[in-house]
Amino acid sequence: MKAKILIVEDEEHIATGLRFNLEAEGYDVVCATDGEQAIEEFDRAEFDAAILDVMLPGIDGFEVARRLRERQDYTPILMLTALGQAEDVLKGFEAGADDYLPKPFDLNIFFARVNGLIRRRDWLVEKKAANTSVIVVNGRKVDLAELKVEFDGETTPITMLEAKLLRYFVDNPERAISRTEILTKVWELAEDTDTRAIDNFVVRLRRMIGDTGDKPRLLQTVRGIGYRFSPSGE
Repeated sequence: MKAKILIVEDEEHIATGLRFNLEAEGYDVVCATDGEQAIEEFDRAEFDAAILDVMLPGIDGFEVARRLRERQDYTPILMLTALGQAEDVLKGFEAGADDYLPKPFDLNIFFARVNGLIRRRDWLVEKKAANTSVIVVNGRKVDLAELKVEFDGETTPITMLEAKLLRYFVDNPERAISRTEILTKVWELAEDTDTRAIDNFVVRLRRMIGDTGDKPRLLQTVRGIGYRFSPSGE
């Protein structure tokens, strides 16, 4: 079955060009021209990925992403933005985007990012099919397929990037993992992505697994390198 992709882009020539090239690659494509229409399309159908422009009339791309995540829709999102500043990239990740691409962009890079989104979606499906999607960290039940953390009767949503990062930490205990490794091997992002995004994600993961305090025990900072997951908390 062909992967189904939603393009949300108000500039007609960009939307038309992306649709033509994605369909030529074998994708099934639907287009929306603003945030409200995008939400309606998500109400009507499920998508394997979404290409979401930030600067949209009405509801902007950040708000569309936030609304999707609030209702626990974790369709992989690639944000297209003319806003290349680090704070805008971080804002996109905070809203729930899985990747970003500043305009103008090379078509080959665009396809690489889209294919990366599809692989991440396949990763979730594989974990669920293999019955390896549920892990327990510090007494918290983390469902990587349903993208949620359950503890003490409460459920907290988790994004796909957070799920992949936590799984990678759990699968590589007691090893210092660099920020570059997280960007390229875990998330399949460009090596020059602002590393503050990683730090923000780790802060959220610590809250989710109850690893709070002045000196985190489980997700430890390795100065000058990155982070280490220590199951024993030592």
